[in-house]
Formats: sequence, C-alpha cells, structure tokens
Amino acid sequence: MLVAIEGIDGAGKRTQAALLADRMRQNGLTSAILSFPRYGETVFARAVADYLNGKFGPLHAVDPHLAALLFAGDRFESKAHLLALAAAHDVLILDRYVASNLAHQAARLPPDARPAFIDWLAAIEYGVYGLPRADVTLLLDLAVETAAALVRGKGPRGYTTRPADLHEQDLAYLAETRRVYQALAETGRFGAWHVVPCTATGGGVRAAAAIHADIWHALGALLPQTGSARR
Repeated sequence: MLVAIEGIDGAGKRTQAALLADRMRQNGLTSAILSFPRYGETVFARAVADYLNGKFGPLHAVDPHLAALLFAGDRFESKAHLLALAAAHDVLILDRYVASNLAHQAARLPPDARPAFIDWLAAIEYGVYGLPRADVTLLLDLAVETAAALVRGKGPRGYTTRPADLHEQDLAYLAETRRVYQALAETGRFGAWHVVPCTATGGGVRAAAAIHADIWHALGALLPQTGSARR
C-alpha cells in the first residue's frame, strides 16, 4: 500500500510520516518512508536543489514545465528503489509524491491553464515514467501564514543554506499551491484523497498527536489486515 503525505512547505509532512511509521510498527505492519526530492541520492535532485536555491533564476523566470521535469525526473530515477521498498513492506509512506509536483508547478500558471498542465504532467509521471499511483493521499491543510512561520523556525537543511528556499519565501505562491492541492483533493484526481485540517482554532497549528489521530482514523479501513492493524 502506498500512502502519500502532501501539503505546502511547513505543513508537517516529515513529522506525520515518522508518527505514522511508528504507529504502523506498533500495530504489526512493516513500513518504510521515502521522501522526495531525494537530495544527495539522485542526479535530478541535485538539479532540484539548484533550482530551489535560485541558481536558475528567480521563481517567475523558470518555466514551470522545466521545473516540473526536474522533480519528475527525481522520482523516475528513484523508481526501482520505490518499487523495491513497496514490495518489501506492508505500507510505503511517501513524504511528497506526484501530487506535490502537480500542485507546486500548476500554482505558477493562471487558473485556466492549470487543468491542461496537470494532465500533461500526470501523463509524464504516471504514463511515460510508469510510477504507481498512491492508494491514498493525505493532504495536511495548513494556513499559509502558519506554515511560513514554521519554515522560518527550521534548522539548517542539507540542500540549502537559506532560511527559506525559492518556493518557501513566496507566500502568494504558497497560497496558490494550497488552492491547487485543495482542488485536486475535491475532484479526487489520481486516487483517493483525505484532507486533514492542521490549523488550530484561533490560529497556529494543531498538536501533532491530534493530527496523527485524524490520519490514523482515516486510514483504518484501508490498511492491510496484518497483525493488529485495525486497533
């Protein structure tokens, strides 16, 4: 089973992937986490890092079609590894997957141009590259301002020395990315989606444990029936 965790930068994908993997182990399921881009692991991921560090120019100067091919190439280069992990475990947790590319790059186009772009990019990732579709995609839906504040609190990251990369520093762009994610979830494109609200009442972010509880509840009926997975 492939479970993709998606959301704008700062939404808590890595935290929730780790909590989910731990819960899987507690319930008798084997799992692994695969994060994209695979910085330090693929040729394409090195190019992605250059793009996010502004080496190809400012965000508005890089054609989203070209940027999308870098992210897609990272997954294609990782395909054999992904399939091996999926075959060896009950559940493979994907920290970002194809939907991340669809949302982040479509967000840079006018709304009326987004459907055609999404169809084009999905045809490359799922069709030409033959990547498997996620069985369920979990969208961690967080207010942009809250997500940006969490990004600013992050420590140094291997792919950048900047406080925020090319995507993270543009709040208007992140707001559009969130809208594309929400539209993908509403239409159920490319598989089952479940939206997990992450913004706390009154602002800020909900507790990680509460978000995880919602995720586990949503996955309950979908998990492989191994061990005590339905607990």
